[in-house]
Amino acid sequence: MNQEQRVMEWIENHQDEIIHFLQQLIQIPSVNPWFFEEPAPSKEKDLQHFLAGKLEGLGANIEMWEPVADELKQYEGMAGYYPGRDFTGRPNLAATFGKGTEGKSLLLFGHIDVVMAGSKWTVDPFEGKVIDGKMYGRGTVDMKGGVAAMIMAVEAILRSGFKLKGPVVVGTVVDEEAGGMGALDFIHHGYRADACILTEPTSLTIAPLCRGILWGKIKIQGRSGHIEMPQADWQDGGAVDAIKKARYILEHLDRLNEQWAVNKTHPYLAIPCQVHVAQLNAGEYPTSFANEAEIVFNAQYLPSERDEKLVGGNVKKELTDFLREVAESDPWLREHMPEIEWLVDADCAETDVSHPFVQTCVQSLKAIGEEGKIEGLGFHTDMGWPVNVGIPTVNFGPGDPSLAHHSDEFTPLDEVIQAVKMIAKMIVDWCEIEEA
Repeated sequence: MNQEQRVMEWIENHQDEIIHFLQQLIQIPSVNPWFFEEPAPSKEKDLQHFLAGKLEGLGANIEMWEPVADELKQYEGMAGYYPGRDFTGRPNLAATFGKGTEGKSLLLFGHIDVVMAGSKWTVDPFEGKVIDGKMYGRGTVDMKGGVAAMIMAVEAILRSGFKLKGPVVVGTVVDEEAGGMGALDFIHHGYRADACILTEPTSLTIAPLCRGILWGKIKIQGRSGHIEMPQADWQDGGAVDAIKKARYILEHLDRLNEQWAVNKTHPYLAIPCQVHVAQLNAGEYPTSFANEAEIVFNAQYLPSERDEKLVGGNVKKELTDFLREVAESDPWLREHMPEIEWLVDADCAETDVSHPFVQTCVQSLKAIGEEGKIEGLGFHTDMGWPVNVGIPTVNFGPGDPSLAHHSDEFTPLDEVIQAVKMIAKMIVDWCEIEEA
C-alpha cells in the first residue's frame, strides 16, 4: 500500500471522528460580536483555544495573539482595516507543522466566526444534529465544515505514520463576517507560504477567484408637502416627491445593469456584476410627499477592476460619476445632488488557473473521484490578502455557499469527508510526505 492509499484508508476508517470534530466546532457558538446589539463576550476565543489544544496535540508549534487595530494603521483605505476595532478576547491562531523543513509549504486558512443564528430554525443551531447524512447548524457551511476538513486532513497524514517534507500552516482567524480584519492581521503578522487553500464552501469545486462587494446608500432629497393638496412648481416652493426622484434613478440603474451584464463578466463566474437594490427607505407620513429617500445597493466588482489600494475605488468612482450624470438630466436633482454613502468595500482576488498550484488542486480533486471543476465565487472571501502578498490561493471546501447564513444551514457529510481527502491529497502532492 502506497503513501496515498494509507492516508485515504485512515480517513475512511475515521469518518465518525471527523464528523464528531465538526460537531464540536458547531457546539461552540463563535458568533462575531458585531451581530450583537449589546456588547457581549465573544466565543471566538473559546473556539480558538479548543483548536489550539487539538493542533498542539498533533505536534504543531502554536502562536495565538489578539489583533491590535492601532498596529495596522498603515493599511488605512485598504481591505480589512477598521480603525479602533476591539479584538480583546478575539485571538487569531497559527499552528505550524514541519517548521524548518524544506520543501513547498502550504497555508490552510479559514475563519472561525459565524453570523448570529437568527430565527426560524427547526433544530438547535448550535447542536450539530445529523439528519439523513447532513449536519445542521450555524457555521456548518460558513465555514466550520471547511475548517474541520483542513485540520482533519493534517491529522490523517500524521496519524498514518508520515511526516511532512514541506511545512503546513493551519491559520484560523476571527472577524471575516464583519470585514476581514483578522485575515489582514494574520498576513501582517508575517505568515507566508508557497500556496494557500482557503476552505470556504464551494460545493467541492476549485474557486481561484472571488468578486469584490460594495455596499452603498444613495441619499435623495425631496421637499415635503401635503400629499392631498395642489402643489406649485418646485421652483416656486412646491413639494418634490423624493420617491418619484428615486424611481427616476432606479430606471437609470436598470439601464446601467444592462451595460454591466455585457461588460462585467468573467469566464469562471455564472452571473455578471450588477448593482442590486437591497433596500428602499423613504417617507414619513401617509399625508406627506417624501422629504427624502434612500436606495441601499450591493454592487459587485471583478479583480481586474481593483484600484491602486487593491479595493473598489475605480468602481466607486464609476458609480459616483453615473449618479452625477443622471442627476444632471433632472432639474431638481441637478440643484439637489444625490450623494452616495459607502458602507462596505469587501475586496476580491484571483489566481491564474494555469498556475501549477491550481492545476495540482484540480488533479488532486479528480484523483478522489470528483469532477475537478473550476468555478469562481460571486461573494467575498478572505483570499485577498494572501494573494496581495504573492501567495497563490484557491477557495475550496464542503457545503453549498448559497446555504450560508440561512436558517437550518446544513452540509452533506459526504462532502466533508471528500474535502478531507482532497486536502490530504494536496498535502501529499504539494508538500510531499515521508515515513515518520
